[in-house]
Parts: sequence; structure tokens; C-alpha cells
Amino acid sequence: MLEHENYLKRAIELAKLGLGNVSPNPMVGSVVVHQDKIIGEGYHQKYGKAHAEVNAIQQVLENFTNAEELLKNSTLYVTLEPCSHFGKTPPCADLIIKHQIPQVVIGCLDPFESVNGKGVEKLKAAGINVITGVLEEECIDLNKRFFTRVKQQRPYVILKWAQTEDGYFCPADGDQKWITGEEAKRLVHLWRSQEDCVLVGKNTALIDNPQLNVRLVKGRDPKRAVIDRNLDLPKNLNLFDNSLNTFVFNATKTDLENKTTYIGIEDFDHFLPQYILFQLYLQDVQSLIIEGGIKTLQTFIDAGLWDEARIFTGDVNWGEGKKAPHIKGNTTEKYPIGKDKLTIIKPLNS
Repeated sequence: MLEHENYLKRAIELAKLGLGNVSPNPMVGSVVVHQDKIIGEGYHQKYGKAHAEVNAIQQVLENFTNAEELLKNSTLYVTLEPCSHFGKTPPCADLIIKHQIPQVVIGCLDPFESVNGKGVEKLKAAGINVITGVLEEECIDLNKRFFTRVKQQRPYVILKWAQTEDGYFCPADGDQKWITGEEAKRLVHLWRSQEDCVLVGKNTALIDNPQLNVRLVKGRDPKRAVIDRNLDLPKNLNLFDNSLNTFVFNATKTDLENKTTYIGIEDFDHFLPQYILFQLYLQDVQSLIIEGGIKTLQTFIDAGLWDEARIFTGDVNWGEGKKAPHIKGNTTEKYPIGKDKLTIIKPLNS
């Protein structure tokens, strides 16, 4: 079993290379092993393109003249159950059967209804020895975004904010004032490149005039979202520059104007976080970062609709101002980012 775990660990490493590029698909990695040697590797690189198993098998076919014979005596390792249905690409289970790979080791099953257990059944029906549940927790955590979307019909929600040593979020007058250093800013831009959408409230949009894009690192820009109940925000803000797809959650208008989608929500006073997350789910948004402000963050916290909080604590004390959101959970990680500290908190019931 330890041998299986070592190869699955490599497959997990490969899968992570797809972060930010495969949503709303899961990240998947795969390796082909022949006589204790990896002869093929692959991962799902881009949404709509070849899956991990296809790329791993293809590498074997390209690199070995006796590839077909090698595959018939190999084990294929994959972090997620091979698909058994026609989607953007043909079923991976069929490809494995075609090449007569005798053994497949799977990290975790795919919760998606069209796959869930059916890939394993198809492989077993073809006489392939299938082993499941190797590094299962790690493989589920790898695709926490995908699992949340499929099982809960909402995006995976990441809360992000910065606060002072003495717990303040912003000055009492609400003006913009930086708390963290350059290292933290770069890390936030990296996070944006890895997730599907970034959400802010009206006051944050008005005071900070954020672009909510990726500038300090290389990577793809997320979609943007803002809560503006009465459509009070001026159109000259960066959010409305039509450089990125932007959702505006409001109480009066449902329309599409260039790259700005206005989504009307009838009842803003009840279940607002639930409505927002469901609408984003319908837009194939698999993960969401909420970057402020205090009211928006606290609304999602109070609704219990968050999966992870990433809190920077700056090396400053203000003595006064508006207090940071109040959150309860389990601290899972804590480490320095430049002169600042980053704390990762997960919900108590996770």
C-alpha cells in the first residue's frame, strides 16, 4: 500500500499544476507505472482539453516503441475516478480498457452524478483490478472546490481580510489605509489567479476602487462581483471598465451590458448570501474569494456560508477604528508573510 501511496502523491503533485485553469472541472493527476518505474505522467491542464489519464497514456505512446505491450503490464494511478461518460472529451475508462491496462489505483470517487462509481464499475466489468481509497482524504482535499460545487450546489467560499495587531479592519471614517506589506499583496494576487471570482461590497468598491484583477504575478484574472443593492455605484469605477466579466447583485435590475451582468435579487433582507452563491453556481463559478468589506464578510460568516478564512495580521497597532469581522473556527495554519502573519481558519464543523 505504501508503494501505491508514493505514486498517488506524485499524481497529486501533477494535479495541482492545473489549479486556476480547469474549473469547473476537477484537478486530476495520473501516472503510469511499469515494473516500479514511472513511464508516463499527465494532468488535466485546461478545461475542455484532455484529461489526466489521456495525457499520461499518450506520453507512454509517444516515448516507447513497445508502448502497447508496456501498458498491458502496467498500473495506472489517478487521483480521481476515471470518467465513464461523454462530456467535453470521450470517457477515460474506455481508453484504459482499450489499452488493456490490468490495474488502476484511484484516490477517490467522483461525486458528479454522471460518474460516481460508474467509472469503477466499467473498469471492473472489463476485468481490470481496481483499488480505491488510496490517500482518499488528500485527494478529496485537492478538489475541495469541485466537491463543494457538486455536493452543495454553491462555490467554495474563501474569506480574506487584513487586520491590525489590535484587531482593526479600517479607520473609523472608513477611508482606505494599507495594513499589510508587499509580500501579502503579491500573495493575494496569486490567490486571485487560482480562484474563479472575487466579491466585494458596495462600500469597498466605492472607497478602494479596486480592479480585482491579477497584476503582481502571472496568472489568469478571475471574474468580479459586487453587491450594490440600489445601483448607486458610479460607472467610472474600475469594476465597470469592461476588462473582465463582472456580476452586480442588486434589487432592481437583471440585464447584460457588455461584460457586466446585472443580477436582480428580489429579497435583499433574507438569505442574501444563499442567493448570491446559487447565482454564481449557475454561472459555473466553482470558487469565490470575498475580499470585503466588514458587512459583506460578516454576512457570510453569520450565514455559515464559508469554507476557509485567510486573515492577515499586520505589524501595526491603531488603537481605534472599525473592528475586523468576528469569526469562530479551527486555526489550521499560521505562518509569517514578510512582516505580517497569515492565519488560516476552517469552520468548526469541517
